[in-house]
Amino acid sequence: MNKVNRLLIIVFIAVTNVCLGQKVFTQKEIQIIPKPNEMVLSDGVFGFSNETKFVINDNAQRDITSALINKLEKASGLKFAVVLKAPKSNFVQLIIDDSFEKEAYELKVSKKSVVITAKGSAGFMYGLETMRQLLPIAIESEIVVANTIWEIPAIDIKDKPRFQWRGLMLDLSRHFFNKEYILKTIDRLAMHKMNVLHLHLVDDQGWRIEIKKYPKLTEVGAWRVNQEYKAWNARAVNSPTDKGSYGGFLTQKELKEIVKYAQSKNVEVIPEIEMPAHVSSAIAAYPELSCFENAIGAPSGGVWPITDIYCVGKESTFEFLENVLTEVMEIFPSQYIHIGGDEATKDHWKTCPNCQKRIQKEGLRDVNELQSYFIKRIEQFIISKNKKLIGWDEILEGGLAPEATVMSWRGTKGGIEAAEQGHDVIMTPESHCYFNFYQGPQNEEPLAFNAFLPLNKVYAFDPVVESMTPAEAKHVLGGQANLWSEYITSEALSEYMLFPRLTALSEVLWSTKESRNWEGFSERLGTMFKRYDTLGINYAKSAYMITASSIVNVDAKKVFLSLENEFPNPDIRYLIGDKDISENAIKYTNPIEVAGTTLLKASLFKDEKRVGKVFIDTIKLHKAVASKLTFKTPFSDSYKGDGSLSLVNIIRGTKNFHDGQWQAWLKDDMEVVIDLKKEKEIQQVILGSLESQGSGIYFPTAVTVSISNDNINFEEVGKLTRAFLSNGNDELNDFKIDFVKTKARFLKVVATNLKKSPNGGGSWLFVDEIQVN
Repeated sequence: MNKVNRLLIIVFIAVTNVCLGQKVFTQKEIQIIPKPNEMVLSDGVFGFSNETKFVINDNAQRDITSALINKLEKASGLKFAVVLKAPKSNFVQLIIDDSFEKEAYELKVSKKSVVITAKGSAGFMYGLETMRQLLPIAIESEIVVANTIWEIPAIDIKDKPRFQWRGLMLDLSRHFFNKEYILKTIDRLAMHKMNVLHLHLVDDQGWRIEIKKYPKLTEVGAWRVNQEYKAWNARAVNSPTDKGSYGGFLTQKELKEIVKYAQSKNVEVIPEIEMPAHVSSAIAAYPELSCFENAIGAPSGGVWPITDIYCVGKESTFEFLENVLTEVMEIFPSQYIHIGGDEATKDHWKTCPNCQKRIQKEGLRDVNELQSYFIKRIEQFIISKNKKLIGWDEILEGGLAPEATVMSWRGTKGGIEAAEQGHDVIMTPESHCYFNFYQGPQNEEPLAFNAFLPLNKVYAFDPVVESMTPAEAKHVLGGQANLWSEYITSEALSEYMLFPRLTALSEVLWSTKESRNWEGFSERLGTMFKRYDTLGINYAKSAYMITASSIVNVDAKKVFLSLENEFPNPDIRYLIGDKDISENAIKYTNPIEVAGTTLLKASLFKDEKRVGKVFIDTIKLHKAVASKLTFKTPFSDSYKGDGSLSLVNIIRGTKNFHDGQWQAWLKDDMEVVIDLKKEKEIQQVILGSLESQGSGIYFPTAVTVSISNDNINFEEVGKLTRAFLSNGNDELNDFKIDFVKTKARFLKVVATNLKKSPNGGGSWLFVDEIQVN
């Protein structure tokens, strides 16, 4: 066959398909997340109609298919029969093949049928979830969507997960979330082929699980004094006599309903019952569980250090915990029980007669080995109930319990160490998996924990560390996202912090490493966002945000602004001045020269439409821009800002002190001499600073400005002083020092460090820009 004839046949097929009303799918239109392992697209489509049958083998498969059938019927207005025998064509069939791995499936779509082959419910469910993403976005609608063609492309997909543990942890203690939200979250985990929901049910600020043998745990420990109007780390200590009114808990009946529903979605619910620390809520209910039995109130906010912990010297402590765990295991059939084990400040153990007696009796060296004794003893009880223990990586301290699984959060070091010892590991380093961190420019985001985790960094995560041997890598069960809820006060905010970062993590944990790439994921994410819109999920659009950085030409005294975005090859457009960016935007191709103080607007565009928030900044070109700086004491290696010109580069730091703009000094004052190169007329210096007392960062107690023309003899021209003030919020402030108009070449600016934090230890001083006007 010659080329001309082949071309005529292709044109004929295409025209025929158009005439028949069939859509011709392209590979680019297959927008599935997480990305399947193997995917081969064929010609043709399978269309759904009232005659389409769903073919099952038993009632279990009826339950599995019902979720997709119900969605499709609601959105399409069609009705589908469920039958036990396949007709000749126009059917969706589930076929059992015991040779498949537990969660693997194959989805074969032809013009006549859709066949999903799997070993059991998990594989079938994931096959149906993939089929859902092949269907029009309208399937997510709760009402009939007119003018929609209900068809999917002919395709063959073979798929299975890379990791067996694909999890999410929800912290219910710091802020409580009810059964309905948890059920909704389970649906979303299943949609993304994730299979573990870790419920953090116990912490200092609230006990969230009903224990019938110890009713005070929920009568007292589930409620705290309402101080929600205050910053988390600025809340007062509660008296044990204060009546709590903020909180809540889940009954055993509700938890059993959650577990049952999760099982239908192939999600294992793992309970976490913290010990020996993070238990102030339990001690508030039963003070005798602590070393010195002092009555306390359940905290309303941050607690550090955590000294109110269980007494390991008393047998009654173990009796209590074994009784609690027995009731927990009756609710949760999970293979694992998480016991926390993190952040225990052991000061009370050092002076407690009972704990010291235990150390002597058991021949332990110190309180670290006492914690190891505690964990090992609890593990023996858990093993006796045919369960496995999981703990945060602190359980490595003093020696790891024999069969414990380690959840590594302080980086991957603990996970590597555990794997080297032959223990199973779940990687959840805060650097890539803590979704309570900011995900976009902090000034534009809801209040969060003061650290930064953008979408692309989540996608770059790999649970297997390159230094691991193949044997060690086999101990990595997978990974998990953690959403700690100190600042998560509503369901809408919880969704905002989870999505789309959980979307990225789902692909990291499911898809092969070789098949993944950020560019491909970015393209598919747009379609997922449209599904979220229809589902009413309050996902974050932070990844659309534009960020700016400066390029300074010292010799020419010119400043250029560089604009960027998380996505590859973004269509960024900008304008100078206060105009409507939707109509007047200029396509960004090269860094923008800043000629003077000006208003800059920038936004990401897609399909000629603006998406995400508009970046707006007033760029102030002051007299010290690109000047030479000489520091008396160098800034910290941990916070170098944007380099040697960071304090005079016109880019302002945000409330995220990891944003790359801040320079910082621990305990030391900041003293810098600015060389303006020649005498200039000046009358004002503005020093930008940040305060985040919860992170040990404090405003300066004084700012002093001196001038000189020889860089030897300086004359003080202005000083601002301020007393320390307790501040629970993260706050930016410009400290302005005005003085009589004068001429000078050199300026010395000194910002005085608080030196010592009120909470103990050294204090940080952060500075981002020194403007000279």
